[in-house]
Parts: sequence; C-alpha cells; structure tokens
Amino acid sequence: MSLLRFLCSAALLAAQDREYKPKEEKIPGPPIEQPIAYSHKVHAGRLGIKCTMCHTIPAASDDGFRATFPSERTCMGCHASIKKDSPAIQILAEFAAKKEAVPWKRVYRVPDIIWFSHSVHVKEAKVECATCHGDVAQRDVLFQEKSVGMMACMACHAEHKAPNGCDTCHSSQ
Repeated sequence: MSLLRFLCSAALLAAQDREYKPKEEKIPGPPIEQPIAYSHKVHAGRLGIKCTMCHTIPAASDDGFRATFPSERTCMGCHASIKKDSPAIQILAEFAAKKEAVPWKRVYRVPDIIWFSHSVHVKEAKVECATCHGDVAQRDVLFQEKSVGMMACMACHAEHKAPNGCDTCHSSQ
C-alpha cells in the first residue's frame, strides 16, 4: 500500500468517528451580477431556447464535466440583427469583435474534490437542467436556488436508484 493511500485510509477512518456536518449553503443565494445583463426569463422562458442550445455539454470522454458558457459568436448569431442597439448587446459585440470570452460568473460550483459530469447526468441519465439549477426560465437574474451539497446529491441519487457509494463522486474517474 502506498503512503498516500495509507494516509487517505487513516484520514477516512478518523473522519468516520465524527458526525458529518455539511458545508453551510445559503439557499437561495444572492443574485449573481454578470458582466452583461442577461435574462434567462426572456431567452429560455419567452423564446423557448433550450439550455443545451447555448450551454453545450462535451462528451464525457472530452471533458464533459462542465456545461459551457455560450460563445460570443453564438449570441451574435441572433444579436447581429436583434436588439443590436441595446447597450448590453453592444458590450457583447465588443467582446465578439475582439474574439474575447465574456467573463461570465459561475452561479453553481462543486468543490474540487468532487467528480461531477454534466455529460453523465444530462446526456446519459437524462436529468433535466432544472432538477439541479431550478426554473431559470422564470429568472431575469440567476442565483443559487438549489443545494449542490452532498446530502442533496445523495438524496437525488437514492430517489433515482443511481450509484451512491463514496467513490461515485469522490474519485478521480
């Protein structure tokens, strides 16, 4: 047994003697101010644009961990002619002209010790985005409205009879 594996095993055994206390989450979280005003209520709600039309999800084999942010080119596909005089669209057009990514701020984040794949959940298990992210189609400004803590994830896995062992999420995969 390697020294690292031994130390990990010892740490796990020591941790079992203590009661698990989840990280405190303030749900709902505060609204996240983005560099460009964007309304999911307009785009996903009123216009019916599906999440994966903007937030692509690479295959699990191609780093399908995160859902991507839309490219500026994707947004400008519509906004080259729609609402192009809007101050927000003008800022977007500047990013697109410079071929720079808009520095969007993440609303949800899992700890680095967690192996989470959007591809596995969305493409393979057919989990709807709203299951974890809430009804963003009703939101002008997003905020964390659902827990991404261990207890919430384990409850969902149990409900859907998905694997729930420690190595499901706490693994290098």
